[in-house]
Amino acid sequence: MSTDSGARGPDAAGAGRWPEGFRAAVALTFDVDAESVMLASDPSLADRTSLMSHQRYGPRTGLPRILRLLAERGIRATFFVPGYTAERHPDPIRAIRDAGHEIAHHGYLHELLTGASEAAEREYLERGLDVLDRVAGVRPAGYRAPWWETTDRTLDLLVEYGFRFDSSLFDADLPYVRHLAGGPITEIPVSWALDDWEKYAFWPGVTGSGTIERPSLVAGHWWEEVLAYAEEGACCVITMHPFLSGRPARARALDWLVDKITQHGQIWLAPMHEIADRVMAAATPASAPDRVTMPFGQKGSKS
Repeated sequence: MSTDSGARGPDAAGAGRWPEGFRAAVALTFDVDAESVMLASDPSLADRTSLMSHQRYGPRTGLPRILRLLAERGIRATFFVPGYTAERHPDPIRAIRDAGHEIAHHGYLHELLTGASEAAEREYLERGLDVLDRVAGVRPAGYRAPWWETTDRTLDLLVEYGFRFDSSLFDADLPYVRHLAGGPITEIPVSWALDDWEKYAFWPGVTGSGTIERPSLVAGHWWEEVLAYAEEGACCVITMHPFLSGRPARARALDWLVDKITQHGQIWLAPMHEIADRVMAAATPASAPDRVTMPFGQKGSKS
């Protein structure tokens, strides 16, 4: 598929897509990876006690702080939860549910899909679904591939398992609908520039360059991005991890950013399933499988 996502006015891009009075959308999303992201990359890291404590900071300390911040502002977000995290930290995951936020699928052990067989990919989906049901009683509408790495079969499998949206691809500024053989699914694209991993993640010998950004600089960068998306009438997806953005100064910077977004007045701040449902409702019905319904102001074709 190719896309034309050059600069366009908000009327062309978002007309009829967002609720009345809004010209653009922002989704606050959190990947509750905890220990899973490290164990998926190297199971031997389980023996590194300090590293594991760094990851547990997310569900134990960072997540409650983030939930308080969101509750104070009456904002709902989307939390992508690996099944392994839900098994090891069931109470924090139930706290997300009880606070009225969306819980979405993020694999079982944050498995990399590159090179995985279809049977393995199905297993990761099914194990994650089973745990989220057992722990929190939820059937997620959305999915995000670990490391944002999908296969050429991922979207078809998501449709088969009843998912309504995916948030793993990078090819547009606006969500769009893929009409596959099994049915439609909304894609809500992401950006590395809006991921806190690139700003904050560091552990000697494991990940990161050693340069850890000042939270105020990160919030300022993201606000610049949000404003540009708003001018395009587009959808800005901010991706965070509680073990990173849940730290005190970083949460304070996020607090500042949320205030800027809400004070703007024309940016719809919403959980991803609500964004996906509006995009699906606005899409033109497809007559053939694997057709891409691109957002207004963008052109696409399957390549």
